[in-house]
Formats: sequence, structure tokens, C-alpha cells
Amino acid sequence: MAREINLVPDIKGEMIKALKLRNLTFFICIVVAAASFALTAVVAAVAGGQQAIVDGKKDTITELSKKINSYDDLDNFLTIKDQLGNLSTIADNKKVLSRTFGLLTALFPSTITISELSINLSSSNPVISFDAQANADTPPYIDYNVLDSFKKSMKYMRYDYGNYVDKEGNTIPAYCMIESGADGATFYDSGKGYYAYWLITGEGCDPAYESDTESSEDGYQISATEMSRISETYTLETYEGQTVVRIWRTPQYNDWYREVEVEGEPYMSLDGEISGVAHFESRCTTYSGVLNSNTGIVNWTSSNEDCTLVPDGDDGIKISDSSNGRDANGDLVLRFSAAITLDQNYYKFGRNHMLAVGPTGRYNVTDSYVQIQSIFGAPATDCAADDTACNNANGGNNG
Repeated sequence: MAREINLVPDIKGEMIKALKLRNLTFFICIVVAAASFALTAVVAAVAGGQQAIVDGKKDTITELSKKINSYDDLDNFLTIKDQLGNLSTIADNKKVLSRTFGLLTALFPSTITISELSINLSSSNPVISFDAQANADTPPYIDYNVLDSFKKSMKYMRYDYGNYVDKEGNTIPAYCMIESGADGATFYDSGKGYYAYWLITGEGCDPAYESDTESSEDGYQISATEMSRISETYTLETYEGQTVVRIWRTPQYNDWYREVEVEGEPYMSLDGEISGVAHFESRCTTYSGVLNSNTGIVNWTSSNEDCTLVPDGDDGIKISDSSNGRDANGDLVLRFSAAITLDQNYYKFGRNHMLAVGPTGRYNVTDSYVQIQSIFGAPATDCAADDTACNNANGGNNG
């Protein structure tokens, strides 16, 4: 049997292993150094390229800056751009002064006539100031109880606003709704309440509109396919030559209430939720019903607690002066000056379909702009020195 004899001392073997390890380490260091040099070269190239690009853009920006600054109407352009960016804020702060017409007919009873009126919309809450005269209609014509009753009615004044929606609950644009006639009187049915007309075939007026339109020399026209869908979905009427749909602002409780919701039919729950019918969605008024299990009749009630027209109630009206006097017809009246502070939201442009609600819950909508004339009259005069009846008239507590 052959045998191998190791003639290399142990120390010599250890040295050979160390030399191999040294050579391997040198090799790895050379590879890492080469990779580092390559990476450094790439980074330098990228950085140099980026700097070249930045320098090029800087020159471009400088040229554009010179060109923009040379524009004569730059200030006007920047102003317009800034205003466009704040359209929503501007719209929310915009005031609708014409709402005063509806306010007056709901605010003042027939026993009070206004001679002068001013409105301040610049303060946080609008203030309506006026000179007026109160006539109790029956002797004694000068009755401070009329004025006191007027003051106390302020706590019951409300306003109401919201949106009209289609059967699917989609909001109908405000410009597509006709809420009053030529005389300013909002539409009213003595048996069913208040309503408005929806110009459903008007351009952009149907939220569910998906069919193609047809253009002609006469302008916008709705397609025959879409017209067929509309006529199958809604009951169409004609108002002043226009195709309209009647939408009730007052809920039609008996027609809409059902114990179980049926698809495609109007539905109103006892909680006041309405679906399946075009209707008015109030942001202020809520409805609820209580079913009498014996009679099957639902007793409905409405509530408006949040939209108070005069936030401070009867303290929101300040009487600055009151005295006896005679009106233009020579009748005894109570002359007074007052100011009423209103909720700032009443005049805001962003609140659609705004209405003032009188102390008895009656909307102002039955009164037209023409009828507002009866609210105003010639100012009353102070009692003459020799007018004993006027000077001695006492209608009660002068509060």
C-alpha cells in the first residue's frame, strides 16, 4: 500500500494560504475601485447634464420673465385671475336685495303701514330700518298693543330655502325653475299648496338628460328620443308656451304617503323622507307624521327650528321713537321708528329659492309685488297743538 509523505512544514502551508487570501483581497479591491470610478463618472455625467439643463431653463425663464413683464395689462390679468380663483367666495358673499319684497309681505301685518325704509347689508347681519304707523282699525285707533304684538311676532319669523330635485333626487338648476307669475305672486293651489314650474326641456335643465341634442337655426332643441322619455316619466303641462312639469313645494301627504315604498311611485315616509317624485328639498323645514292605528289617518306636522329670520327674537327689533299722530286720511295712528336685525343668510346668493315665513307659518308667496304697494303710505304727522283728540289718545301701555 502506497503512502504519501507531506514534506512541506506546517508553517509553509499557512504562508501559502495567507498569500492566496492577500491576492484575493487585492483583486476584490481592484474590482470595487473600478466600479467606484465608473459610478463616479456616471454621476458626474448626470450632474453635468442636469446643470446644463438647469442653465438652459434659467435662460428660458429669464426670456419669458422679460416678455411677461413687458405686457402692458399684466396687473389687470393678475387681478382677473385672482378673482376667478375666488368665484365661490364671491358668490357666497353676494347679496340678493330683491328678497326684500318677499320679506316685507311676510313681516308686516295689515295694521302697519311703512312711510320710509332703508336696508343696511354691509354689517354682519342685515338691518332693516323704517318709519311706520300702526292703525288698530277699530277705536281706539292708537293702540300700543298692536306695536307690542308686532314686536313679539319676531321670534316666530322664519325663512326657508333649498333645491328642487327630479325623481332620482338630482338637483335641478335654479335657472330652470319658474316660481312666480308676472305679478310676482308665487303659484298656489288652495287645495294642495305651493308649487313651481320646471322648464324640463330647457338647455341643461334635466339632470337625467343623456340623449343626443338636435341643433337647428332656432337654437337648442331636445331630441325626439329624450322627449319620449320625459313624457313617459312626468306629467307635462304648458306654461306661457313652454313645456313644463309642475313640482310641489308643499308635500302632497295623502298622495305620497305609503306604508311600503313601491318602485316608480311617489313615496313619503312618516319621517318625512320623499322619493320617487320630483319635489322640493328644504334645508330648513322638516316633516313628520303619526299614524292613527284606529282610523288609518296620518297626522302630519312641519317644523322649522334652525332658520330663524330674526335671530334675537323680539329683542331683535328696536323701537327708537313712538308718538301719536294722524295719517293722510286724518285718522288717528301710532307713529314709530324701528330697526330689525335679520339673519345674514336670508340675503345670501348661495341660498336658492329663499322665502320668508310669517308668524302664523304662512309663506309670503300669495302676495305679489303689486300688493306690496299697500304696505307703504304717506308718513303720519304729529298731533297739532289744538288737536285734543289726538293729544289725549291713549291706546294702552307705551312700551
